[in-house]
Amino acid sequence: MATASAHRVDWNLIWAQRGFRYFFVAMFVSLFGSGMNFAGVSWYILAATHSTVKVSWQVMVMTLPGLFVPFLGGVLIDRIDRRYLGVMLDVVRGFFVLLTAYIAWRGQLQIWHLYGMTLVTGTGSAMYWATVNALVQEVIPPSQFTGANAAVLIGVQSGMLIAGAFVGFLYNTAGIAGILAIDGATYLVSAYCLYRLRSGYVSPRDRQRYPREFNEATEATAEALESGEIPEIAEAGLSLAVYADMREGFRYLRQQPLVRALGITHSIMMAGVVSANVVLVALANDILHAGARGLGFLEAGWAAGAICGGLIASQLPGTKRMPLYVAACAVLAAGHMTTPFVAFLAGAVMLQMIFGLCRALGGVVAQSSLMSIVPKHFMGRTQSAMAILTTGVQLAMSFALGWVAQGAGLVAGYALLALLYSGSTVAAVRARQLMR
Repeated sequence: MATASAHRVDWNLIWAQRGFRYFFVAMFVSLFGSGMNFAGVSWYILAATHSTVKVSWQVMVMTLPGLFVPFLGGVLIDRIDRRYLGVMLDVVRGFFVLLTAYIAWRGQLQIWHLYGMTLVTGTGSAMYWATVNALVQEVIPPSQFTGANAAVLIGVQSGMLIAGAFVGFLYNTAGIAGILAIDGATYLVSAYCLYRLRSGYVSPRDRQRYPREFNEATEATAEALESGEIPEIAEAGLSLAVYADMREGFRYLRQQPLVRALGITHSIMMAGVVSANVVLVALANDILHAGARGLGFLEAGWAAGAICGGLIASQLPGTKRMPLYVAACAVLAAGHMTTPFVAFLAGAVMLQMIFGLCRALGGVVAQSSLMSIVPKHFMGRTQSAMAILTTGVQLAMSFALGWVAQGAGLVAGYALLALLYSGSTVAAVRARQLMR
């Protein structure tokens, strides 16, 4: 089994890569818009319905496609140019968000419009994140995966959560229509940056490594059959090839316990971050009594912590990474137990900073380790498998948090989150043992 190795982070080498600079800007801009969308829509639904259950439905609608799309998405990511795939996903999502913004501007917005828009963006995101995570391998030297992942995580977390802070301050003036319009525009900017990332078509598969693997010969055969009189044979052949790729991916994961342990830990952490939004808006409204402005401060606190965590993780020596990885998961578990008892804004913001730092540190360690371990031609399927697990946990947690918080109170809701992070701590301990 391959293991991750530690290399000194060379920021000059990382930022010297033209493709990575475009990639970083694309991630920051896209997530800035997505963060405004997520926070703004969550607050709009809570204000309109006064129901955490309705907010949880928004999170569930956003994550539901992740149970189905990655099965095919992982194969596509490992077959076609990931840059073109990312551009297409950005353009489609931007169109639907701008359409919803226009409906809101006309004063005809209803809750089901927001659910529909969220379903479309969630479907795109189910494939998009696996796509861009796999794309990092193609634009950065292998020795700099840790620094690159730290930079990407800083861009993603700060973009999304700084945007959440802006929503808290701009919501009352820009309204939901203005927030959605900004989000739609950022998708188009992100698509342009991904398009400029490099030139030409680049296949993720530079050579055939396995007997049944898709390559130029099988593609040419399929095209020849499609141009003949029996295209059904070509369609059946391609379907079998896709199925073979899926089986090959599952076989790889069964043989890699370290990859599974890292993936489970990272998926649980991701699911906890997204599903926590259900109780975070209620925390700002019901316990802190700080309104949208208070939510903005909470999101800003997380963003500051995430930036610090990403920078710290990029400089950690190899011997310290896994112990701190385990510690970060444990802190998230303990911290969420105490959150509903901190009834003043400054203390809640400080806790969010700690959570952001731990999430960033854990994310950088997990992703950089996976990129050092997983071969490029398996990365799309590995990331998609993680996305499926993340989605399943998000759906279960979003549903449970909405009902528990509304029926039993926020203390019970945050206790459920603490239990989730306890599970990630167990998986992180297992990953550390295997890494040794």
